[in-house]
Amino acid sequence: MYRHNQRQLQFEKFSLPFGGKLRSDNRWVKLAKFIPWEEFEPDYAKTLVSRDKGPPAMSVRVALGTLIIKERLGISDEETVEQISENPYLQYFLGFESFKLERPFDPSMLVHFRKRLSMDLVCKINERINQKAFDDTKVQSAPSDDDDDKPNAGSSDNKSENRGKLIVDATCTPADISFPTDLKLLNTAREKSEEIIDALHQPHKGKMKKPRTYRIKARRDFLAVAKSKKVSKNKLRKAIRKQLGYLRRNLKTIAKLSEKSSLLLLSKRQYRNLLVIHEVYRQQRWMYGNNQNRIDDRIVSISQPHVRPIKRGKAKASTEFGAKISASLVDGYTFLDHLDWDNFNESLDLKPQVKAYHKRFGCYPESVHADKIYRTRDNIEYCKSKHIRLSGPALGRPPKEKELQKEIRKQTRQDELDRIPIEGKFGQAKRRFSLSKIMCKLAETSASAIAIAFLVLNLEKWLSAVLFYLISLLVIGSYGPFEGRRSQNRVLFSSSMHC
Repeated sequence: MYRHNQRQLQFEKFSLPFGGKLRSDNRWVKLAKFIPWEEFEPDYAKTLVSRDKGPPAMSVRVALGTLIIKERLGISDEETVEQISENPYLQYFLGFESFKLERPFDPSMLVHFRKRLSMDLVCKINERINQKAFDDTKVQSAPSDDDDDKPNAGSSDNKSENRGKLIVDATCTPADISFPTDLKLLNTAREKSEEIIDALHQPHKGKMKKPRTYRIKARRDFLAVAKSKKVSKNKLRKAIRKQLGYLRRNLKTIAKLSEKSSLLLLSKRQYRNLLVIHEVYRQQRWMYGNNQNRIDDRIVSISQPHVRPIKRGKAKASTEFGAKISASLVDGYTFLDHLDWDNFNESLDLKPQVKAYHKRFGCYPESVHADKIYRTRDNIEYCKSKHIRLSGPALGRPPKEKELQKEIRKQTRQDELDRIPIEGKFGQAKRRFSLSKIMCKLAETSASAIAIAFLVLNLEKWLSAVLFYLISLLVIGSYGPFEGRRSQNRVLFSSSMHC
């Protein structure tokens, strides 16, 4: 069997300075052949700025491929560029014709790649890749009873027939920020306001006396409470009042300095921080004056003002800080349907997700598996109008017949089991990939990174299916077909997927 596989081994046309060839059965080679790079080039070209000077723009294969490499390997931007410069398979994946020892680009280019590949564009790419994975999965003969729950199984003539299972759920993708408290947020705002005062006073250094900021005393007051193991409510409230006073004084000083010095002296980041600090002061002052612990559009980070607290009620953390996403799962492939930095009711996404399913596969799902929060009367009536069974028991009193009650409990239990895979997908995305902590600082780049994680999640699903198919071919070729195995259940892949 080993000699037979050696004869079937294929190599790629890729120039290596030290000799040798790239194997066609490598995972990066398979992914490079599977992803339809050329289809995404027109949409990617629209994001580029036309300039007469400068180096030519990099292709979508380089931009998207680099972000895929970073996500699959779980490394930083700097390490991603180093890995590309050292690995010929990664350079082949990016579309290079020969191996180059120098770094192909600076690590800062990954930020530009994320800005160009917006979340909408990445979701569009994800839709195309998932559709290609479904198209490449064919049934050798007529579908069996076990294939009735697959959306792409059966005759394409009767598209009105409900087929397949749609699994929906929502989760939070925490951002890379420290756990925010009102006292800590005010202290950070005060420190950044002091930096702005220093920048505005710089042109007048030696000409006029620098305004007093009481930064040493304010820092001492903050540490006196922050380092305490137990802080009473009155002591914490007093500390917040002091920090509000220091911050109010600094903002008045900045307003006076801006009359003598232009705000153009501030950097782009400092000016943005000034706007955020004004809003933080307004929110914290309102909550302090009204003795409240919440406010709409609450800012929890000066550097990432788009991050909002998301109430999840989980055992690990009742509140998470990041973007809330709503996703759907079909036959092992995940679709990112909704992303928002504000908390939203995921039950409102059920109708759009069902409509998206119909747009993708030309039919409505046979059943929708979701959490209890999705089982609203509006959603139940909508699913009933589309002949869709929504998981869970029916509303109202249970039937009196014991046999019917037993069937309902059995079906409810099975629905809960069928809903588990999407929880596993979220776990894989957070433990294996980067959804457990989004390291990007901007809202647009964070959304792009989240969409890339779902794209790589689906590519991993496709790779595992290819690996299973190749192993089954080796076993069948060595020992013969399995007895009793139905030939119509064997999955065949297109020529673009073989080694």
